[in-house]
Amino acid sequence: MSGGIFPPKKNALLEILPVKKPIIGMIHLKPLPGSPHYKGESVQEMIDFALEDARRLIEGGIDGLQIENAWDLPFPKPEDFGHETVAAMTAVGVELRKMSTVPIGVNCLANAVVPAIAIAKAIQAKWVRSNQWVNAYIANEGFVEGASAKAMRYKARLFGDDIKILADVHVKHGSHAIVADRSLSEQTRDNEFFDADILIATGNRTGDETSLDEILGIKENASLPVIIGSGMTAENAKKILSVADGAIVGSYLKENGNWWERVDTEKVKRFMDQVQSLR
Repeated sequence: MSGGIFPPKKNALLEILPVKKPIIGMIHLKPLPGSPHYKGESVQEMIDFALEDARRLIEGGIDGLQIENAWDLPFPKPEDFGHETVAAMTAVGVELRKMSTVPIGVNCLANAVVPAIAIAKAIQAKWVRSNQWVNAYIANEGFVEGASAKAMRYKARLFGDDIKILADVHVKHGSHAIVADRSLSEQTRDNEFFDADILIATGNRTGDETSLDEILGIKENASLPVIIGSGMTAENAKKILSVADGAIVGSYLKENGNWWERVDTEKVKRFMDQVQSLR
């Protein structure tokens, strides 16, 4: 892509995950204190669950891990993201960082990027994911605005230059009609202009395959690395990784393909063997 949007950056994907076509495995945390599905379990139980999933992913050959408060449904808007959630995710993340041999990232739903940066700083995570970095969209949670201005200022105050921003161009679980007059290419450039480090192409919902048109539409207008955020399997890995620079994979690596179940170590091994053959 031609210049003029933002000064060229180093490849942040290679900085945080120094391998060709890296795969980030999801750790979907159990319901955290303060959320509707939380039934009084100890934080230690949450830590143990996360550590076991991490162990299985690492044993299977995963390149990176991302923690997410996936069970905190229905997700609050960023301004309502609770202190108790930050505390619990940090407690899990600290123990995860101690045992992990691979880099770690953080995603706080929904689009709570400032809390994610706080957690990342505390646990020495390498990145945070922003579901809406620029512009705005209508989500399950309601009207959600881009997080970039507040998040970048907060990151600067924490001297968090080592924390990279993974930004969805078209986030899952939402309508983009509010910016429908801006093309995919323009929205890609918007994310670059507002200082994202890595762009994410994704499907319409959790587990939904990301279309090649979506990946190419972003890739052809970006100078940043582009990874996919949903729907990658061993069966479509060759097709997707022929275009994308890497992927975040969750549901496919779980038992029965359900995001809320345990990571299946053998599925991870088979999947990563397939990825390795494409590197």
